[in-house]
Amino acid sequence: MLEQLRVASEDNHSYKMSFVVGGLFLNESIELVHLNDVAADWDRTRELAFARGITSLPKAASRRRTLREIISRLSKLSEAEVRHFAEVGDRIDQQSLLWLAVCREYRFVREFAIEVVRERFLSLQIALPLQAFDAFFAAKAEWNEGLAKISPTTRAKLRQVLFRIMREAGIISPENTILATYISPRLHGIISDRNPLDLHIFPGLKDDRGIA
Repeated sequence: MLEQLRVASEDNHSYKMSFVVGGLFLNESIELVHLNDVAADWDRTRELAFARGITSLPKAASRRRTLREIISRLSKLSEAEVRHFAEVGDRIDQQSLLWLAVCREYRFVREFAIEVVRERFLSLQIALPLQAFDAFFAAKAEWNEGLAKISPTTRAKLRQVLFRIMREAGIISPENTILATYISPRLHGIISDRNPLDLHIFPGLKDDRGIA
């Protein structure tokens, strides 16, 4: 099914929807980043991780698929961002970096973070109902044939996993309330130096390191 979850859009880009494999994978990512210091290559890191059994999934195919997705996300972080992730030891910054990696890896998630989560936060609509995902998905599916072909069952799974990722990243609360993001000044500077627009995926962050 995962192989089918990349759907073409009209502007020749694609929506990669394979975030359905699971959550934020914080603990696994910590291990992989430190392992990458030894391997010095993400492909080599994936093979070492598989051999060492970093994921606890029972089937080899599932383990490989999950490691592939996590490492693909991590590879979207800059060298400075990966170094901060490895060195800082601050859970909030680590969660935020993984959310950043997810948004860079999956364009659908990034658009949802900016067009729905951020806009609701700015308009003081801090409750994020499940229906917000459904409405967003339906709107995108109107002009994207690939999204329109995704079954209701898979769509519900995508929604479930995305909300799980947002909770684990501290973007929303267990009650699906949008939370203001607080990251360290150092991380704010690292992200801003690379691309200030990336700050928009974090509810409330502004370019001047304040809260909107």
